[in-house]
Amino acid sequence: MPQANTPVILGLKKSFGFGDRLGLAGPGHIAALEKSTFYGMLAQQSMRELTRSRRRADQVVEAARTAVEAAHFTRPWGADADHLKTVEDVAHTAKAGFTFFTLDPSASVANAADTMSEDELRAETGKLAAEGLLPGDWPRRYLDGKWEVDNGPPLTFDEESLLRAAVKYTRATATCARLYQAVAEHCTSRPFEVEIAVDETSAPTSHREHLFLALELKRRGVSFISLAPRFVGKFEKGIDYVGDIAAFNDELKRHVAIARTLGPYKISVHSGSDKFSLYPSIGRICGDLLHVKTAGTSYLEALRVVWRTDPELFREIAHYAAEHFEEEKTSFLISTTDEEVAALARDWPVDPESAYFEERVGRQLLHVTFGSVLVLGRRPSGLPFNEAIRESLHTHAGEYRQTLEACFTRHLSLLESESA
Repeated sequence: MPQANTPVILGLKKSFGFGDRLGLAGPGHIAALEKSTFYGMLAQQSMRELTRSRRRADQVVEAARTAVEAAHFTRPWGADADHLKTVEDVAHTAKAGFTFFTLDPSASVANAADTMSEDELRAETGKLAAEGLLPGDWPRRYLDGKWEVDNGPPLTFDEESLLRAAVKYTRATATCARLYQAVAEHCTSRPFEVEIAVDETSAPTSHREHLFLALELKRRGVSFISLAPRFVGKFEKGIDYVGDIAAFNDELKRHVAIARTLGPYKISVHSGSDKFSLYPSIGRICGDLLHVKTAGTSYLEALRVVWRTDPELFREIAHYAAEHFEEEKTSFLISTTDEEVAALARDWPVDPESAYFEERVGRQLLHVTFGSVLVLGRRPSGLPFNEAIRESLHTHAGEYRQTLEACFTRHLSLLESESA
């Protein structure tokens, strides 16, 4: 029986990932989780976040362990090494004690397949077969198949849809197999779980693409507990869903049906924080086959506490963030523009808490500039922002805990509001 302060695999229990860029959010995360039926990934960090914040993977796991021990938290919890792209990423996070590995093959996804002609698609699949990435009889496996996943029409492939799916995702499945093998080699003495993340592709994942991806992963021996498709609409950082909610719900129902039929495995919702308009239907449609990831919300709530307790420090951070927004925004899905940030920075708002923590421009500005702020930013005195923020949060630890508890209780309660 594992100790309570050791991360474990969570299986098909519905789960929620809490990103923590500072390593101080655990008490608030646990306080919210204790009122919920969700299981928590109390350690979660992507390689991108580790690089930008200059934290080590073992520090992420240790921060979660410390919070678990202090709270006398006894429920199982997990540790998610997020968006791993190389075998070196796998080795680094496995050594640190992570139990859940999110494999990101996005660099191997051929997004150009969406617009290729059929002749171009045939040429590409010929190359894939010649390289041994597709078996000789691969078209018949799919063209002759029919997959009953729900009460709707069965899923089938015609030649064009099959060619597009194969060109788009075959190399990605090979990348996943290579990374999966690395995970297995580094976790020989302990259980582990794997998620496949294709949420950072250029277009939504169709149901046929989901089907092809899952079947090819299984053919390659990749066992996964969850899959993160790219959904219709926009899952921007730090704000609610942008798009047609009814269309999203219709798409999600069939993604869940595929996951239930071919697995079962969970559907993972990335950039899942603050999607309040979707939470009730996500919880209802997915049931226990659900994992939700949040990353920057706890950092934003930390800065909210800084604003409330040391307004001058926050003002310095906000101006510094605006100066570095253009260089930091590139790898994030956001709609905030340089012009909007410049306008916000030019005239200090009448209600700063609303402007920076309730509105799109301020939230996304703070969300994407965490790397510059935490690593390079300094107060006029020379004190690094990182140290100043930590000092403020240690001094006001109770307020930070309560702020996080309220924030994530809202997230989790809405996800459970329409559950059966």
